[in-house]
Amino acid sequence: MSGIYLSILFMLVMPWHVYAAGDLTAQKPIVVSVSLGDVNNRLRFYPDRLQFETGRLYKLVIKNPSKQKHYFTSAALSRSVFTRKVQIVNPAGKTQAEIKGQINEIEVYPGGIAEWWFVPVKTVRTGKLHCTIKGHTEAGMLGQISIK
Repeated sequence: MSGIYLSILFMLVMPWHVYAAGDLTAQKPIVVSVSLGDVNNRLRFYPDRLQFETGRLYKLVIKNPSKQKHYFTSAALSRSVFTRKVQIVNPAGKTQAEIKGQINEIEVYPGGIAEWWFVPVKTVRTGKLHCTIKGHTEAGMLGQISIK
């Protein structure tokens, strides 16, 4: 039997075998922006509900327009994505640093911007988003993340 026939036979006998359609991180990213607080120092995420879709590349732009530092923390998101990179961007839009690997939370200082590039690989019905600085979650700095 030739190689092509063996490949076809294998795919028919083993239907659960999945072949990747290519490098998912090479797609054009879907840009989603979220603000940590606002210029009046309200302890909120804007927006406070984020929705993503598996297999799509996202560039999550995390901005902090307030006068205090904040954390973007979501264990559900961290466990459900392949992180391509996180970039720290200066006010002029120039990349200052690039971080690779598993990301658990991102701290953004006043006026700072971080860009989290990721591909969701697992669905999440309702995941918690919050700021881990003492008192911020209790004051309303929380939200929800879902991945379809």
